[in-house]
Amino acid sequence: MNAPVILFAYKRPAELKATLQALKANYLASQSDLYIFVDAPKRPEDSIKVAQVQQLLNDTTGFRNIYRDYAKTNIGCADSVIRGISLVLAKHPSAIIVEDDLVTSPNFLDFMNQGLAQYADSKQVYSVAGYTFPFPRPTDYASDAYFIPRHSPWGWATWSDRWQSIDWDMTDYPDFTQDKRQQKAFNQGGSDLVRMLADQMEGRSDAWDIRFCYNRFRANGLTVYPTVSKVENIGFGEGATHTNIFNRYKTQLDKGTQRTFDFPATVQPTDYYHRKTLQRYSIPIRIYNRLKTLAGMR
Repeated sequence: MNAPVILFAYKRPAELKATLQALKANYLASQSDLYIFVDAPKRPEDSIKVAQVQQLLNDTTGFRNIYRDYAKTNIGCADSVIRGISLVLAKHPSAIIVEDDLVTSPNFLDFMNQGLAQYADSKQVYSVAGYTFPFPRPTDYASDAYFIPRHSPWGWATWSDRWQSIDWDMTDYPDFTQDKRQQKAFNQGGSDLVRMLADQMEGRSDAWDIRFCYNRFRANGLTVYPTVSKVENIGFGEGATHTNIFNRYKTQLDKGTQRTFDFPATVQPTDYYHRKTLQRYSIPIRIYNRLKTLAGMR
């Protein structure tokens, strides 16, 4: 049985159309249930685009079953995602999550379902990621996946027991702010993680994924990634979440011909890919990318 797919949308009909087109082109789409969640308009001027999104989703076909949930009042980004995933994982042992600014390869659902099956009983694995940076693959690296201590929210999957273990209220966060050793350990997933968590906890952002990543860290959990990206983020540009910033997440999308994948048997950080990830999220590289934004590069 394939894991259900959860799709979150809001007010981006153009991006959503591309997301749906790619998702429907997946080999396993017609054998997968699709759960759709759309938040209600936050402002009156958002109503037209939200209505366009709903119409597009009303006309969607190509999946085994489609369940639609359109909010009556605005819930907000983080709470909408937490609510939707919680509802689906209350009924299913695992789920695959996609948002409306992602284009997936035709074998995305193959990779996610095989990863979910491979690590269902490996409690240290908190999520399966679909996106990866375009890291050169070492010639002697045989696996189609790798582990790092960082969650990715761009086309991903998890299990109900991992999801239900998350403390969304972050009750131990005050202790974490006083523990430099723990902060350094958390940043082993990237030098930006502690800052992003502070932004969430101090009200500067509305995010669910950094809290998921923190709880993964507390449980000494890991995320498994593909060596070739199964996801491309198209949410950079006018009207997008990441408007007018340099897209440092450009990647090489899998052509989608491979259907069966070799996952690592041992659950531990993969040294080469861990080093490459830390380089990408290092402070010098982040400053360099900010300069690219100021120079008008996209």
